[in-house]
Amino acid sequence: MTITAASEQAVVDSVPKGALINGNWVDTGKTLEVIDPSTGEPLCEIADAGETEALAALDAAANVQAEWAATPPRERGEILRAVYESMTSRLDELALLMTLEMGKPLSESKAEVAYAADFLRWFSEEAVRINGRYATAPNGQGRLLTMKQALGPCIFVTPWNFPAAMATRKIGPALAAGCTVVMKPAKETPLSSFALGQAFLDAGLPAGVVNLVCGSSASAIVGPLLKDPRTRKLSFTGSTPVGKELIKQSADQVLKVSMELGGNAPFIVHEDADLDKAVEGAILAKMRNNGEACTAANRFHAHESIAQQFGEKLAARLGAMKVGRGTLEDTQVGPLINESQREIVEGLVEDAVGKGGKILTGGERPDGAGFYYPPTVIGELSPDANILVDEVFGPVAPIKSFSTEEEALASANATEYGLAAYVYTTDLGRAFRTIEGLETGMVGLNRGVISNPAAPFGGIKQSGFGREGGFEGIEEYLETKYVGMDF
Repeated sequence: MTITAASEQAVVDSVPKGALINGNWVDTGKTLEVIDPSTGEPLCEIADAGETEALAALDAAANVQAEWAATPPRERGEILRAVYESMTSRLDELALLMTLEMGKPLSESKAEVAYAADFLRWFSEEAVRINGRYATAPNGQGRLLTMKQALGPCIFVTPWNFPAAMATRKIGPALAAGCTVVMKPAKETPLSSFALGQAFLDAGLPAGVVNLVCGSSASAIVGPLLKDPRTRKLSFTGSTPVGKELIKQSADQVLKVSMELGGNAPFIVHEDADLDKAVEGAILAKMRNNGEACTAANRFHAHESIAQQFGEKLAARLGAMKVGRGTLEDTQVGPLINESQREIVEGLVEDAVGKGGKILTGGERPDGAGFYYPPTVIGELSPDANILVDEVFGPVAPIKSFSTEEEALASANATEYGLAAYVYTTDLGRAFRTIEGLETGMVGLNRGVISNPAAPFGGIKQSGFGREGGFEGIEEYLETKYVGMDF
């Protein structure tokens, strides 16, 4: 599609701007600006919702919960499939909307829309595969019956970095299982979620099954919902400190909780690795979404015999990447989400350099509008550099060398986080030793992208608990009921 200022405005104008409550887009009487990160200027205004709208949304979800749970699984699946078809047919439009509000290049936005839609297709098929079991009691006296039933109203809190995929990854299994939803999208990127909400209405989803409430105060929305006894599930994707606070709040109602929190993914390159393939994987693992991904490679551990060569090759590739507005055809790296995030990235780079790190490419913000930061590679990294501990969430690749397989594994595990890790080696034995020894929920072996709707996504340690996607994903929204029977 040819992108002009008029077409950009048209796609923004096409999206509802209110709170979606009980099938209606509600004007709250207050507004909140959505900022274009490529310019730092307002893109549009949306309704600024708060406690009143949040509780009204929960009213709607609770009122229709029993009806939705009783809806035949095939019908629930067909609605998910219809929204999948809608997203696929409108891929260019939805990708442009995402790029405008989040900043990532159009090619990445298109990939995310397709990925997000695939969660709806996957869970449309899982809706009809919810099973229990029937068995004879071990002592032969009676029978054992189990059944799966929908949990009830769910509260979702989604982040700004993958505004479509994080929504469908939660909404898909919830609706397939028979649960209703109140979702709070990130205030930085609400438009993709609003477009998704309208797509569900257009597909015939009953009013109240999916409700969207976005506002300037997350606590004003989420806090009252977690205190309400009608809420039965909380799923949150975001930072570990916020996740810990939400876990505490969820305890009063003993909610079932899923947490997809921070990451600090190691990327290990052994001396026997295919170096060119490792560099390609490193680019994917580091630069997806401008580096603003919880699964992004945060620390590169390269064997001392190839560390310099790996760093030089990676720096040459990243240094050649085109930084610019995501709507431009040749852009490979867009802006960061806001000025605060750029300052965090800058601070980590400055700390690493101050402790002896060597900039191989990048390292300085460009002049002009927008929240841009160039792809940056840092070699000769000091062990006490903060970037080895803190999640960078930006296009910065710090490289640290290691001598032995054991040292690489110990360094990789030296973090409170445990979401994802990447390993490059051609030695099968070493591959399995490393995979089994890594303290993470996911591992990429000789590949830089591991997310897949058919696979369980999630971490361990302070990266959270619960799984999204795969056969496991729908279990997060189901209760198991056991019946002991005598005849």
